[in-house]
Amino acid sequence: MNKVQLQNEVQLKGKKAQEASYEMTALQPDDKNQALQLIAEQIKADQDFILKENKKDIDTGRDKGMTEAILDRILLSPARIEDMAEGIEQIVKLTDPIGETLETIEKENGLFIEKRRVPIGVVGMIYEARPNVTIDAATLSLKTGNAVILRGSSSAKYSNVALVKSIHTALQKSNVPVDAVHLIDDTSRETAREFFQLNEYLDVLIPRGGKNLIDTVVRESTVPVIETGAGNCHVYIDETAKQKMAEKIVLNAKLQRPSVCNAIESLLIHKVWFDQYGVELLEKLNEQGVEIRADDHAAQFFSKAKPASADDWHTEYLGLAISVKLVDDVKEAVQHINKYGTRHSESIVTENASHAALFQQKVDAAAVYHNVSTRFTDGFEYGYGAEIGISTQKLHARGPMGLPALTSSKFYINGNGVIRE
Repeated sequence: MNKVQLQNEVQLKGKKAQEASYEMTALQPDDKNQALQLIAEQIKADQDFILKENKKDIDTGRDKGMTEAILDRILLSPARIEDMAEGIEQIVKLTDPIGETLETIEKENGLFIEKRRVPIGVVGMIYEARPNVTIDAATLSLKTGNAVILRGSSSAKYSNVALVKSIHTALQKSNVPVDAVHLIDDTSRETAREFFQLNEYLDVLIPRGGKNLIDTVVRESTVPVIETGAGNCHVYIDETAKQKMAEKIVLNAKLQRPSVCNAIESLLIHKVWFDQYGVELLEKLNEQGVEIRADDHAAQFFSKAKPASADDWHTEYLGLAISVKLVDDVKEAVQHINKYGTRHSESIVTENASHAALFQQKVDAAAVYHNVSTRFTDGFEYGYGAEIGISTQKLHARGPMGLPALTSSKFYINGNGVIRE
């Protein structure tokens, strides 16, 4: 496929998606919900085919030497397909935000002004590995009356094609246009660059993946971007933290699913707490296969640790490794997090209410927790149904992005022959 053909694919699908987005504005909630329910049923009906195609991606990934953490992101199973279908059904039950009146203004001259929630239009989604994002992005976009163009990575190309085929089969039985969901087939960098600059048809571009992908999209895109987050997340154990609570939170935040963005990558420990309980905690992590990369102080007391380099404080491992630093107080912890964190999810474990308040006020992140695992930064856990990503920027949307994050607004102005004097 030559460059002109690549451009033609992106341009053609952009044009079709835009035309579909205009049709979407006239759909009623029941139309969209019916389409979503059909998608949920279709992916379950097509499970055997989807899993067969997913196995191609897994086998290819193993041949290329991908890590188990990355393969886990790609892997689909009957349980994960069931979870995706259940997530769609949860979205069906959510209130449709489109048409919601956000503000009303009545002027003395007879103008009646309403600000209403409307679809964004055409959402572009570029993402790595996880094929479940194909379903999340498509269904959330459809629920909010948007068309969506998906561009997954080569590591999950067979899975993504299979899932979009199921989506299209379902949409053919509904009032939602099939062209409301498109997948860019070619996964080359040339196609990606064309996608980044599809201003004529895309209204917003959302990257979801590692830091390199997000940085590339932010740097090269001419389409407006909602920046979703790499997750260099931290737990800080304060001096007054209860031992068992701290251990439970750290082990959950690191081990429950190490390959995801809301798993912790760094552990900050108050020196006084470490002197009492720190070695025991590091031993428990190490017993679970976690490689400890510690600062000089911690490494003196835990011989199995590797010395942490300057790069470790920046690193999102997405696997069984963690950086460990000892600090003097909560202020030092906050300074470290604000310097090295990615504004995603941060947690303090403490019995000191004023320390918890200071941490939550001063840490610059989308989600700040007190005595809670960072693994809760998730659209399902927040009651949004599925999420299209976790925004780490501050404009338009921040944190897990549910339905309202995929909307814009429009002013509707009515009068009776009103003119401006």
